[in-house]
Formats: sequence, structure tokens, C-alpha cells
Amino acid sequence: MVPDGYYYALPLVGAAVLVGWLASAPWALPGLLLAGFFLWFFRDPERAIPDAPGAVVSPADGKVTDVSPLTVAGVRHTRVSIFLSVFDVHVNRSPVAGVIRDVRYQKGKFLNAMNAASAEQNEQNVVTVEGDGHSVVFKQIAGLLARRIVFNKKVGETVQRGERIGLIKFGSRVDVVLDASANPQVKIGDRVKGGSSVLAYLRPEARQFAAAGAEPTRQGAL
Repeated sequence: MVPDGYYYALPLVGAAVLVGWLASAPWALPGLLLAGFFLWFFRDPERAIPDAPGAVVSPADGKVTDVSPLTVAGVRHTRVSIFLSVFDVHVNRSPVAGVIRDVRYQKGKFLNAMNAASAEQNEQNVVTVEGDGHSVVFKQIAGLLARRIVFNKKVGETVQRGERIGLIKFGSRVDVVLDASANPQVKIGDRVKGGSSVLAYLRPEARQFAAAGAEPTRQGAL
């Protein structure tokens, strides 16, 4: 359980008890149900992390909405987008093992995370992890309901594949940007689980992605 769940649920339980005491027990039910929803929403299940060489795991639970090429500073990459509904686990995990080389927070709008424009215009946190000769970029993107992105690591820290690194509250989206030589293992419409579903495999000879902060040269930005 993510501690945030208790922050939301406990005041609701207290309010429900008070309402039930002042009025009658049935009036306490809505508050208790809402408290139960928050406890369920902030669940944090354990996951079996794949140990296959070169595996890139999903940073979040959700539905794959895009697997497409992306060109940044003249270099081709592959982008995988995952949409998280309010019914998905919202704890985020590192897609690969390595060192966090860059973290960039960007203020923005709160468009529906299913909207393609959300990748460029919404509030987001862009993280670059470097390890085993690769740099993988993933973005925590706020959605229509989300109003807070949480990231618990700092530049220079080491993370393991599938390690918990933060969360996005309520509906949201996560993008993963890989080297073009990566071999995707998912397609649009697939359901994935954070930390346990393999999005792609990286090839040993793939070049590093060193353009995390570069301007895009096509319609999609990082």
C-alpha cells in the first residue's frame, strides 16, 4: 500500500463515523465506500521481475496505446505509450537497471492522457536511465484527473529493473523511448503490468540515446 492511500482514506473514515454518529449508520456508507476506493487505488502489489538480458519492463500497469517510430535530432527511436485508467495500479517502476542521468519536470496542461497531444503538452516528468551501454527515457505524464506526479529518485542514483520509483495519481500515461534497434514485444491494445511485462529487448550493439533533452524533428517530442 502506498502511504498516500491512508492520507486520503483516514479523514474519510473519520468523517463517515462522525456522520453516522450524528445522523444514522446508513449515512456513513458513502464515506466508507470512498475511503475503501482510495485504499484500493493506492495498492502496491509485488511483481516478479524478468531477469532476461536486455529486457525493458513496463514502468506501469495499463493498456498499450502506441508503438511507433520517433525521430529526435535526426536519430530514430521507438516509442511505446501506456495509458493508465483509474482502475490500474499507479505505482511506477524503472524499465531498466542503471544510473539516473537526467530528470526534467515540465509544467503543462491536463489533457486526456489518450490524446496524442498530451505527450508534449501535459504536465510530465522525463527521466533518463543509463545502463549496460543503453539510455532509456521514460515519461510520467499527467492525465485529465491527475494533478500530481511523484518521483522518488535523484540524478546519480542507481536503480534496478522493476524497482519502484514513484507514481502518478489517478488517470495518466507513461511513454518509453527506446533505441530504434530495440525489439518490441507488445502491440497496441495489449495489457501490461508494471515491472513484470516485457515491452522490448535491447540489442547489445545498440547505440546510446544521448538526446534526451534535444528538440524533436518530427511531430512527436520525447
